[in-house]
Amino acid sequence: MKKILFFVESLTGGGAEKVLSDLVANIDKTKYSVTVLSLVDIGVYQEMIQEHCEYKYFVPNLGEGKNFLAIFSSKIRYKLTRILPPKVLYKWIIKSNFDTEVAFTEGFSTRLIAASGNSSSKKIAWVHIDLFENHWSKIEYKSIDEEIKSYENFDKIVCVAESVKKAFSKRFDISQNVIVKYNPVDRDDIIKKANQPIDNPNLNLNTKNIKLVTIGRLENQKGYDRLLKVMHRLKVDGLDFNLWIIGQGSKKNELELYMKDNGLTEHVHLLGFQSNPYNYLQASDAFVCSSRSEGFSTVVTEALILGKPVITTNCSGMHELLGDNEFGIITENNTESLYNGLKEYMTNPSLQEKYMNASRVRGTKFEIGPIVDEIHKIL
Repeated sequence: MKKILFFVESLTGGGAEKVLSDLVANIDKTKYSVTVLSLVDIGVYQEMIQEHCEYKYFVPNLGEGKNFLAIFSSKIRYKLTRILPPKVLYKWIIKSNFDTEVAFTEGFSTRLIAASGNSSSKKIAWVHIDLFENHWSKIEYKSIDEEIKSYENFDKIVCVAESVKKAFSKRFDISQNVIVKYNPVDRDDIIKKANQPIDNPNLNLNTKNIKLVTIGRLENQKGYDRLLKVMHRLKVDGLDFNLWIIGQGSKKNELELYMKDNGLTEHVHLLGFQSNPYNYLQASDAFVCSSRSEGFSTVVTEALILGKPVITTNCSGMHELLGDNEFGIITENNTESLYNGLKEYMTNPSLQEKYMNASRVRGTKFEIGPIVDEIHKIL
């Protein structure tokens, strides 16, 4: 039985971490012994991961209830991970030998696994984001040359979309051993959870206005600041709607302040992280993606599986998912275009019906089995 390690920096509520939880749930456990190792024991997917494989962490969660010495020890341990050389960190953090070592996120994870002292292991790096437009991983390296050398230590570099692969090769001038594998999405589980009732007394689900939903971390990448500006303009235009934003992150206070200052608190609802976002998605009329950059949007795939129209900015993976506006509306990646696209959709019933039907057709194409079988071959 092959021993597989998936290393991540944390299990926060992002798309890559959700993909990882779906992947380890569906890997063939008769052939693979799977371990997920997180640098820091924080996030929302620990319980899901633990149901299907061994879960470990290096730095304990610095939550409430810890004594001073425990908190101090964890902080020192974490600070050392930011300053020690990767080879030293690898020996300190990775305590066992594995047949395959996977850096499942960019940045720190890739830097660490690239420094593996296990010469017999197969090493795989996953790339989930357009690293040309959003080169966030550079903060982990002294230079782009160091990052390139890191990626050159991998046997395979797995990009989650053709557009992500093109951006990766453009950024690093690396094409050897770079492949594309789409994210596994558990269609049956999504449909099952979508049919569960919503238990939220703060929401009125029986209104006849248009209900929009978006799901993602409350960070700059997701563009919720400009989405709120769009919603304010639509409110001024006299359109009646509700927008549900599902996710948590550092921009929460900033978004709440904008909502309060611009009279949006009755129209926009920040619902935080939801372990089951699919019943909210099911209850909505359309899914909105306002992202500045993406890789291959898992949540857009999930919206299509549930037959929900998608209105999105043009970022990586969207044309692969939606064609040339065939299965959803793709706007230019700016506030004005997103406003125009949403207004056109919300004021045109025939357009709403067109994309509802189109999304249902597209959603039938996503099955997790064949994708996991392809990933088995890589592992």
